[in-house]
Amino acid sequence: MSLTKIARTVFLPRMKALEKHQTHGAELQKKVLRTLLSMAQDTEYGRRHHFCNIHSYEDFVRNVPINTYEEMKDDIDRMRNGEKDVLWKGCVRWYAKSSGTTNDKSKFIPVSPRGLQHLHYAGGTDAVVMYLRNNPQSRLFDGKSLILGGSHSPNYNLKNSLVGDLSSILIENINPLVNLVRVPKKETALLGDFEIKRNRIARETLSQNVTNISGVPSWMLSVLTRVMELTGKKHLEEVWPNLECFFHGGVAFTPYREQYHKLITSPKMHYMETYNASEGFFGLQDDPSDTAMLLMLDYDCFYEFIPMDELGKDNPTCVPVWGVETNKNYAMVISTSCGLWRYMIGDTVMFTSINPYKFHISGRTKYFINAFGEELIQDNAEKGLEYACKQTGAEVSEYTAAPVFMNENAKCRHQWLIEFNKPPQDISEFAHILDQRLQEINSDYEAKRYKDITLQPLEIVVARPNLFNDWLKSKGKLGGQHKIPRLSNTRDNIEEMLRFN
Repeated sequence: MSLTKIARTVFLPRMKALEKHQTHGAELQKKVLRTLLSMAQDTEYGRRHHFCNIHSYEDFVRNVPINTYEEMKDDIDRMRNGEKDVLWKGCVRWYAKSSGTTNDKSKFIPVSPRGLQHLHYAGGTDAVVMYLRNNPQSRLFDGKSLILGGSHSPNYNLKNSLVGDLSSILIENINPLVNLVRVPKKETALLGDFEIKRNRIARETLSQNVTNISGVPSWMLSVLTRVMELTGKKHLEEVWPNLECFFHGGVAFTPYREQYHKLITSPKMHYMETYNASEGFFGLQDDPSDTAMLLMLDYDCFYEFIPMDELGKDNPTCVPVWGVETNKNYAMVISTSCGLWRYMIGDTVMFTSINPYKFHISGRTKYFINAFGEELIQDNAEKGLEYACKQTGAEVSEYTAAPVFMNENAKCRHQWLIEFNKPPQDISEFAHILDQRLQEINSDYEAKRYKDITLQPLEIVVARPNLFNDWLKSKGKLGGQHKIPRLSNTRDNIEEMLRFN
């Protein structure tokens, strides 16, 4: 019997349990909240906020404030220095260095032993469970998994704690049996220098029977490009004929989709989006025909959502999952078994259905342009670029955008810095199509663009090859889970990048 058939048998109970997500979402979430409060009631934070007296969601809201990292930083720093029972019971040894932004300020997200199992690894397991359910002919475990991870950061280590990218923490603590079916070797996976790492990964995996790959689309593409350079092959299935799935997450897949389809032409290739972050594992694409992800409701994570038009208010409205509406943009708030309580993760989501609760990541609370009342979010940008690429045959590799503020004639515009994998024949036509599409999908942008009175047509600056990688490298953020800030409400990032151009 093949390993895949054995795995399918082992996962059958979980396949059955996942059915509750279809109709019992609220019930699952209420149980999670009870569990988290019970387990943490004797911690400092639990006593401070009277967890023992919380008997309903309404009690929880009254007793516990909404937090940003700044509000929790002092407690996290104490935990990193070895204090126990602060935000979560016991000592927490591991901390994920947040890579959700590219600024110089680091966040250290606690990863408790329980959270590791019931929040992070649970998502990876369910990704496989759902994939095997949807693909009965899969031979996933009959070969190797290429898992692209980050690195440790020894310079941040304190005596009682260790720091690394979340992916490196997962690799470091993974069940040794998993190492039998994953590549590259552990020492290579945890290398800090991405340029050295990509070359070693490519060389170590050339002769392996790789059936699936996992990682951030941008960095994985860089590794796969190196594989093609070393082999001289045209398509990846010539190197790995049994490759069947890419589990991807970290950044939107839209800008990279066409590049992957050209690199991998096999009809048996599948793509599955995952929503995993330093703070936890939150969503999985459970239906290959639907790009929305299923919100994972029975892990150690209790979700709340703030409508974006409430964000920034002193007492914003906050609703649990049973209070959300479809087609409404929300900032996500989480409470987890890693000791994050009513914590604003910084991501925004939009639900496409309720029962089951399915959603798209619409952007970041800090990644938007609203300099002139246009309220352009990342989801708009991704859809606009996808449409412009389809209309012109172009392929976008990386991009960022920012406002150009009003001059003496009250003229302003958006400036887009785009690195093309395949540039359009006419950049002006591409810019016009993008601009028109953004107006079609964002009424606020359309209103500001009306007759060019407030907002002028957008401008595109073509970036030289590797500009974005060079910018990340200059900040020591090349590789791992580091991301380009797609939209900025200031010109700080784009001005730095333009100097690299």
